[in-house]
Amino acid sequence: MRDLETRELRYFVTVAEELHFGRAAERLGIAQPPLSRAIRQLEQRLGVRLLDRDRRGVALTEPGRVLLREAKVALDAVTAAARRTRRAADPKRPLVLVTKAGASHELLQRLLDAVAAEPGAPPVEVLLCEVGEQAGLLRDGQADVAIMHRPFDDLAGFDTEDLVVEGQVAILPATHPLAAREQLTLAEVSDVPDLPIARWPRLDGTYPPGPGPEVRTQSQLAQLVALGRTLLVIPASSRAWQWPEHVAVPVVDAPEVTTVLAWPASSRSPAVAALVRSAAGLDKNP
Repeated sequence: MRDLETRELRYFVTVAEELHFGRAAERLGIAQPPLSRAIRQLEQRLGVRLLDRDRRGVALTEPGRVLLREAKVALDAVTAAARRTRRAADPKRPLVLVTKAGASHELLQRLLDAVAAEPGAPPVEVLLCEVGEQAGLLRDGQADVAIMHRPFDDLAGFDTEDLVVEGQVAILPATHPLAAREQLTLAEVSDVPDLPIARWPRLDGTYPPGPGPEVRTQSQLAQLVALGRTLLVIPASSRAWQWPEHVAVPVVDAPEVTTVLAWPASSRSPAVAALVRSAAGLDKNP
Protein backbone atom coordinates (compact mmCIF):
# COMPACT_ATOMS: atom_id res chain seq x y z
CA MET A 1 0.00 0.00 0.00
CA ARG A 2 1.41 3.41 -0.91
CA ASP A 3 1.90 5.93 1.87
CA LEU A 4 -0.94 8.16 2.93
CA GLU A 5 -0.74 11.72 1.65
CA THR A 6 -1.24 14.79 3.81
CA ARG A 7 -3.92 15.97 1.36
CA GLU A 8 -5.93 12.80 1.98
CA LEU A 9 -5.57 13.14 5.72
CA ARG A 10 -6.72 16.77 5.63
CA TYR A 11 -9.74 15.79 3.55
CA PHE A 12 -10.66 13.01 5.95
CA VAL A 13 -10.14 15.10 9.11
CA THR A 14 -12.35 17.88 7.73
CA VAL A 15 -15.15 15.44 6.87
CA ALA A 16 -14.79 13.75 10.27
CA GLU A 17 -15.02 17.08 12.07
CA GLU A 18 -17.99 18.36 10.08
CA LEU A 19 -19.76 14.99 9.64
CA HIS A 20 -21.19 16.54 6.50
CA PHE A 21 -19.61 16.34 3.04
CA GLY A 22 -21.10 19.64 1.83
CA ARG A 23 -19.76 21.67 4.75
CA ALA A 24 -16.42 19.87 4.57
CA ALA A 25 -16.07 20.64 0.86
CA GLU A 26 -16.88 24.28 1.54
CA ARG A 27 -14.20 24.45 4.26
CA LEU A 28 -11.66 22.87 1.94
CA GLY A 29 -12.59 25.07 -1.01
CA ILE A 30 -13.31 22.15 -3.34
CA ALA A 31 -16.40 20.63 -4.92
CA GLN A 32 -18.21 17.84 -3.07
CA PRO A 33 -17.90 15.06 -5.74
CA PRO A 34 -14.06 14.94 -5.74
CA LEU A 35 -14.08 15.02 -1.93
CA SER A 36 -16.45 12.03 -1.80
CA ARG A 37 -14.28 10.16 -4.33
CA ALA A 38 -11.13 10.88 -2.31
CA ILE A 39 -12.71 9.46 0.87
CA ARG A 40 -13.94 6.34 -0.96
CA GLN A 41 -10.48 5.78 -2.45
CA LEU A 42 -8.92 6.20 1.00
CA GLU A 43 -11.28 3.57 2.42
CA GLN A 44 -10.48 1.19 -0.44
CA ARG A 45 -6.72 1.54 0.04
CA LEU A 46 -6.97 1.02 3.79
CA GLY A 47 -9.47 -1.80 3.40
CA VAL A 48 -11.80 -0.41 6.09
CA ARG A 49 -14.97 1.66 6.28
CA LEU A 50 -14.17 5.00 7.89
CA LEU A 51 -17.60 6.58 7.73
CA ASP A 52 -21.17 5.33 7.94
CA ARG A 53 -23.39 7.22 5.49
CA ASP A 54 -27.19 7.13 5.45
CA ARG A 55 -30.13 9.51 5.11
CA ARG A 56 -29.66 10.71 8.67
CA GLY A 57 -26.13 11.89 8.00
CA VAL A 58 -22.52 10.82 8.42
CA ALA A 59 -20.98 9.07 11.45
CA LEU A 60 -17.48 7.85 12.24
CA THR A 61 -16.85 4.13 12.52
CA GLU A 62 -14.37 2.82 15.09
CA PRO A 63 -11.56 2.67 12.46
CA GLY A 64 -12.60 6.20 11.48
CA ARG A 65 -12.18 7.42 15.05
CA VAL A 66 -8.72 5.86 15.18
CA LEU A 67 -7.69 7.51 11.90
CA LEU A 68 -9.07 10.86 13.04
CA ARG A 69 -6.91 10.75 16.16
CA GLU A 70 -3.80 9.58 14.34
CA ALA A 71 -4.30 11.89 11.35
CA LYS A 72 -4.46 14.93 13.60
CA VAL A 73 -1.17 13.94 15.21
CA ALA A 74 0.44 13.40 11.79
CA LEU A 75 -0.82 16.70 10.38
CA ASP A 76 0.33 18.57 13.49
CA ALA A 77 3.77 17.02 13.05
CA VAL A 78 3.97 18.19 9.43
CA THR A 79 2.86 21.69 10.38
CA ALA A 80 5.29 21.77 13.29
CA ALA A 81 8.19 20.68 11.06
CA ALA A 82 7.55 23.60 8.71
CA ARG A 83 7.15 26.13 11.54
CA ARG A 84 10.25 25.00 13.42
CA THR A 85 12.33 24.94 10.25
CA ARG A 86 11.39 28.55 9.43
CA ARG A 87 11.94 29.68 13.02
CA ALA A 88 15.36 27.98 13.17
CA ALA A 89 16.56 30.48 10.56
CA ASP A 90 16.25 33.23 13.20
CA PRO A 91 18.68 32.50 16.06
CA LYS A 92 17.40 35.54 18.01
CA ARG A 93 13.77 34.50 18.04
CA PRO A 94 12.12 34.22 21.47
CA LEU A 95 11.30 30.89 23.05
CA VAL A 96 7.50 30.51 23.15
CA LEU A 97 6.08 29.22 26.45
CA VAL A 98 2.36 28.45 26.45
CA THR A 99 0.26 28.25 29.59
CA LYS A 100 -3.40 28.29 30.51
CA ALA A 101 -4.51 31.84 31.31
CA GLY A 102 -4.74 32.32 35.06
CA ALA A 103 -3.00 29.04 35.95
CA SER A 104 0.17 28.74 38.05
CA HIS A 105 0.75 32.50 37.96
CA GLU A 106 3.27 32.71 40.81
CA LEU A 107 5.16 29.67 39.53
CA LEU A 108 5.30 31.15 36.04
CA GLN A 109 6.71 34.41 37.40
CA ARG A 110 9.41 32.58 39.35
CA LEU A 111 10.33 30.57 36.26
CA LEU A 112 10.59 33.68 34.08
CA ASP A 113 12.71 35.41 36.72
CA ALA A 114 15.02 32.38 36.95
CA VAL A 115 15.48 32.28 33.17
CA ALA A 116 16.13 36.02 32.95
CA ALA A 117 18.85 35.70 35.61
CA GLU A 118 20.83 33.21 33.50
CA PRO A 119 23.62 34.78 31.41
CA GLY A 120 22.84 34.54 27.71
CA ALA A 121 19.35 33.15 28.33
CA PRO A 122 16.99 33.40 25.35
CA PRO A 123 14.06 35.82 25.55
CA VAL A 124 10.79 34.09 26.48
CA GLU A 125 7.46 34.97 24.91
CA VAL A 126 4.42 33.90 26.98
CA LEU A 127 1.44 32.61 25.00
CA LEU A 128 -1.79 32.42 27.03
CA CYS A 129 -4.42 29.89 26.02
CA GLU A 130 -7.64 28.29 27.20
CA VAL A 131 -8.03 24.98 29.03
CA GLY A 132 -6.52 21.98 27.24
CA GLU A 133 -5.02 23.91 24.32
CA GLN A 134 -1.35 23.59 25.33
CA ALA A 135 -0.84 20.12 23.81
CA GLY A 136 -2.07 21.19 20.37
CA LEU A 137 0.07 24.34 20.39
CA LEU A 138 3.14 22.28 21.29
CA ARG A 139 2.45 19.60 18.69
CA ASP A 140 1.90 21.98 15.79
CA GLY A 141 4.99 24.05 16.57
CA GLN A 142 3.32 27.26 17.73
CA ALA A 143 4.95 26.82 21.15
CA ASP A 144 8.28 25.38 22.30
CA VAL A 145 7.42 24.54 25.92
CA ALA A 146 4.28 24.51 28.03
CA ILE A 147 3.12 24.60 31.62
CA MET A 148 0.63 21.76 31.97
CA HIS A 149 -1.12 19.76 34.67
CA ARG A 150 -1.07 16.04 35.30
CA PRO A 151 -3.45 14.14 35.26
CA PHE A 152 -5.72 16.57 33.37
CA ASP A 153 -3.67 17.55 30.31
CA ASP A 154 -2.63 15.34 27.39
CA LEU A 155 1.11 14.69 27.88
CA ALA A 156 1.54 11.95 25.26
CA GLY A 157 4.73 12.45 23.25
CA PHE A 158 6.20 15.05 25.60
CA ASP A 159 9.10 15.03 28.03
CA THR A 160 8.30 16.70 31.36
CA GLU A 161 9.90 18.25 34.42
CA ASP A 162 7.75 18.21 37.57
CA LEU A 163 7.46 21.68 39.11
CA VAL A 164 5.00 21.46 42.01
CA VAL A 165 2.40 19.09 43.50
CA GLU A 166 -0.68 20.64 45.09
CA GLY A 167 -4.23 20.04 46.21
CA GLN A 168 -7.42 21.33 44.64
CA VAL A 169 -10.06 23.86 45.62
CA ALA A 170 -13.69 24.41 44.71
CA ILE A 171 -14.45 27.84 43.25
CA LEU A 172 -17.96 28.80 44.39
CA PRO A 173 -20.21 31.86 44.30
CA ALA A 174 -19.52 33.84 47.49
CA THR A 175 -23.26 33.88 48.28
CA HIS A 176 -23.69 30.09 48.22
CA PRO A 177 -24.01 28.27 51.59
CA LEU A 178 -21.06 25.97 50.73
CA ALA A 179 -18.80 29.01 50.45
CA ALA A 180 -18.88 29.34 54.24
CA ARG A 181 -17.38 25.87 54.76
CA GLU A 182 -13.72 25.44 55.73
CA GLN A 183 -13.39 22.34 53.54
CA LEU A 184 -15.44 20.15 51.20
CA THR A 185 -15.32 16.65 49.71
CA LEU A 186 -15.67 15.57 46.09
CA ALA A 187 -19.00 13.94 46.91
CA GLU A 188 -20.31 17.22 48.29
CA VAL A 189 -19.30 19.34 45.30
CA SER A 190 -20.43 16.69 42.80
CA ASP A 191 -24.01 16.68 44.09
CA VAL A 192 -25.17 20.29 44.41
CA PRO A 193 -28.56 20.50 42.61
CA ASP A 194 -28.54 24.28 42.30
CA LEU A 195 -24.84 24.48 41.35
CA PRO A 196 -23.81 21.78 38.83
CA ILE A 197 -20.14 21.45 37.90
CA ALA A 198 -19.19 23.13 34.62
CA ARG A 199 -18.33 20.87 31.65
CA TRP A 200 -15.27 21.37 29.45
CA PRO A 201 -15.05 19.88 25.93
CA ARG A 202 -13.18 16.60 25.45
CA LEU A 203 -10.27 16.34 23.01
CA ASP A 204 -12.71 15.52 20.20
CA GLY A 205 -14.74 18.66 20.91
CA THR A 206 -17.74 16.89 22.46
CA TYR A 207 -18.93 17.49 26.01
CA PRO A 208 -19.36 14.83 28.71
CA PRO A 209 -22.95 14.29 29.83
CA GLY A 210 -24.23 16.21 32.81
CA PRO A 211 -26.44 19.06 33.92
CA GLY A 212 -23.64 21.64 34.23
CA PRO A 213 -23.19 24.41 31.64
CA GLU A 214 -20.89 23.86 28.67
CA VAL A 215 -17.91 26.23 28.77
CA ARG A 216 -14.90 26.88 26.56
CA THR A 217 -13.14 29.86 28.13
CA GLN A 218 -12.03 31.00 31.57
CA SER A 219 -14.01 34.23 31.22
CA GLN A 220 -17.22 32.28 30.52
CA LEU A 221 -16.59 30.14 33.55
CA ALA A 222 -15.74 33.04 35.87
CA GLN A 223 -18.95 34.87 35.03
CA LEU A 224 -21.13 31.78 35.37
CA VAL A 225 -19.67 31.12 38.84
CA ALA A 226 -20.26 34.76 39.83
CA LEU A 227 -23.87 34.47 38.65
CA GLY A 228 -24.41 31.39 40.80
CA ARG A 229 -24.86 29.02 37.84
CA THR A 230 -21.93 26.64 38.29
CA LEU A 231 -18.85 25.66 40.31
CA LEU A 232 -15.53 24.07 39.43
CA VAL A 233 -12.67 22.20 41.08
CA ILE A 234 -9.18 23.34 40.11
CA PRO A 235 -5.56 23.25 41.35
CA ALA A 236 -5.12 25.62 44.27
CA SER A 237 -2.61 27.83 42.42
CA SER A 238 -5.05 28.40 39.56
CA ARG A 239 -7.30 30.46 41.79
CA ALA A 240 -5.26 33.55 40.92
CA TRP A 241 -7.93 34.52 38.36
CA GLN A 242 -10.88 34.30 40.77
CA TRP A 243 -13.20 37.28 41.06
CA PRO A 244 -14.29 39.06 44.27
CA GLU A 245 -17.64 37.28 43.81
CA HIS A 246 -15.87 33.90 44.13
CA VAL A 247 -14.74 31.92 47.16
CA ALA A 248 -12.17 29.08 47.08
CA VAL A 249 -12.72 26.16 49.48
CA PRO A 250 -10.23 23.25 49.76
CA VAL A 251 -11.53 19.88 48.50
CA VAL A 252 -9.77 17.54 50.89
CA ASP A 253 -10.13 14.26 48.99
CA ALA A 254 -9.54 15.59 45.47
CA PRO A 255 -6.53 13.96 43.75
CA GLU A 256 -3.33 15.97 43.86
CA VAL A 257 -2.32 17.80 40.70
CA THR A 258 1.26 17.99 39.43
CA THR A 259 2.21 21.10 37.48
CA VAL A 260 4.86 20.23 34.88
CA LEU A 261 6.97 21.90 32.25
CA ALA A 262 6.45 19.95 29.01
CA TRP A 263 8.23 19.99 25.64
CA PRO A 264 8.27 17.71 22.55
CA ALA A 265 10.36 14.61 23.19
CA SER A 266 12.04 15.14 19.82
CA SER A 267 13.27 18.64 20.71
CA ARG A 268 17.02 19.25 20.43
CA SER A 269 16.82 22.99 21.05
CA PRO A 270 19.58 24.41 23.30
CA ALA A 271 17.14 27.18 24.34
CA VAL A 272 14.56 24.63 25.49
CA ALA A 273 17.27 22.73 27.37
CA ALA A 274 18.31 25.95 29.14
CA LEU A 275 14.72 26.66 30.17
CA VAL A 276 14.32 23.13 31.49
CA ARG A 277 17.49 23.53 33.58
CA SER A 278 16.08 26.72 35.07
CA ALA A 279 12.81 24.93 35.85
CA ALA A 280 14.64 22.02 37.48
CA GLY A 281 16.44 24.47 39.76
CA LEU A 282 13.27 26.08 41.11
CA ASP A 283 12.32 25.59 44.74
CA LYS A 284 9.57 22.95 44.56
CA ASN A 285 8.06 24.13 47.86
CA PRO A 286 8.19 27.93 47.81
